[in-house]
Amino acid sequence: MIRLTELRLPLSHPEAALRAAILQRLGLPDAALEAVQVVRRGYDARNPRTIMLVYTLDLAVRDEAALLRRFAGDPRLGPAPDTRYRFVARAPEEASGGMPRPIVIGTGPCGLMAALVLAQMGFRPIILERGKPVRERTKDTWALWRRGVLTPESNVQFGEGGAGTFSDGKLYSGIKDPRHYGRKLLQEFVKAGAPEEILYVSKPHIGTFRLVTMVESIRAEIEALGGEYRFGSKVVDLLIAPDAAGQRRLRGVVLEGGETLRAEHVVLAIGHSARDSFAMLRERGVFLEAKPFSIGVRIEHPQGLIDRARFGPNAGNRLLGAADYKLVHHGSQGRSVYSFCMCPGGRVVAATSEPGRVVTNGMSQYSRAEFNANAGLVVGIDPADYPGEVLAGVAFQRHWESLAYEAGGGDYRAPGQLVGDLLAGRASTTLGDVLPSYRPGVTPTDLSRCLPDFVVAAIREALPAFDRQIPGFARPDAVMTGVETRTSSPIRIRRGLDLQSVNTAGLFPAGEGAGYAGGILSAGVDGIRIAEALALAATGQPVPRELSRGTETPVSYG
Repeated sequence: MIRLTELRLPLSHPEAALRAAILQRLGLPDAALEAVQVVRRGYDARNPRTIMLVYTLDLAVRDEAALLRRFAGDPRLGPAPDTRYRFVARAPEEASGGMPRPIVIGTGPCGLMAALVLAQMGFRPIILERGKPVRERTKDTWALWRRGVLTPESNVQFGEGGAGTFSDGKLYSGIKDPRHYGRKLLQEFVKAGAPEEILYVSKPHIGTFRLVTMVESIRAEIEALGGEYRFGSKVVDLLIAPDAAGQRRLRGVVLEGGETLRAEHVVLAIGHSARDSFAMLRERGVFLEAKPFSIGVRIEHPQGLIDRARFGPNAGNRLLGAADYKLVHHGSQGRSVYSFCMCPGGRVVAATSEPGRVVTNGMSQYSRAEFNANAGLVVGIDPADYPGEVLAGVAFQRHWESLAYEAGGGDYRAPGQLVGDLLAGRASTTLGDVLPSYRPGVTPTDLSRCLPDFVVAAIREALPAFDRQIPGFARPDAVMTGVETRTSSPIRIRRGLDLQSVNTAGLFPAGEGAGYAGGILSAGVDGIRIAEALALAATGQPVPRELSRGTETPVSYG
């Protein structure tokens, strides 16, 4: 197979035009082109009036070697990469006997993929989830949204599927992926029920309802391969003892009910909101460090406004779908303000996991057909903004979440403010034409009551700049809902080149909670990589350099 990139065709091109364009580009007769596979289909909307589709294609042609010689030096044509996934190890026969089974803590995208790959390699993992199965969890989550009833262990943050289940289901990321783990993840998702288009569209997404059924399907495969799920199984302690060389080594975990599980290899995929688990890890001496994250609001506009700004007369085209955006402003005070987790045609949702606190997030269904567009509008902060011990970032988040609860008037209502009022420095008392989608409801107020002054100032400066990029972005009745605090983990669980904790052998920190991912795709990719590192450790093999490269530095967010 050969790969052809950057083949551009008009948005409205007929199906037959793709083959014709390939033949013309390569100077081939029709009979010489034996097969065409679309690897990626994106679009170039820099000129909204003449939007172009941009294809990456894998082609089977007669006399491939001759064609490659003819186009030698062409940067857009070459051999297609081999993206097939290959397992790095297989569980030894004694894995079903005396060897303790590996444990995966957490069933978000990271833990899910780690457990799946371990099961596929024959390791029969035990999967511990503090929350409930995904359908029971869905009922509890809707109870918060509809009635203001919070279940602390079963909500947007906790339960099977993790925080990604109640999101837009975006499956794209800016991470480097030379081993094509992302392809493995997408293929597993399609096998579990995701639409096949996620394998080739440039910005694939799934949506909450499809994620629910996919999570159940992946669980069924893991169990069929010998894995074991335990719901309502919160890990409250680690058993750590020195080995013969005096190194700290993990020996097992303790559950909230008092049960001890022996283990030599544990994947710690606890998510960015497992604050009690962070405290436990600190008490057990696992190496943690504070890290940057962001804080801000959710902003909502009519989706039609975004569609027209991005796609012009092509707004509403089926291939384009609902338009998204990605914005960043580098402020005069050295603060960056950027859009985060943009959800076209979606809604703002209550995402708290603790009583008496308000947290916002965004969610979309696969159709992205709801009236509003929303995105986080957040400001980057670093540990200098919340000095103190390693969990000072958690206290910082809780402080503003509690103030948001008070500003919203209780019952998990959220505080909201119109863009025009924030720019004018006055509290909002009513709403305009843009109706907020957050439930249980929004209370018009002054968001400066529940955000740091520097965050409010930075957003106030950024809004006019964003309006120049998307006309109408700073429309006076666009509504902002607070607070968005869970953009990423406030701590990093430092790991070494073997992907184990730098000071606790056998513990494999992974995903968003450990500070090494940001979103479904990057978290799932990290889960695959961690599963491979665990399998190699369990079978006495070294971690190759290409697997460990870059793992000491987390991916960027936003």
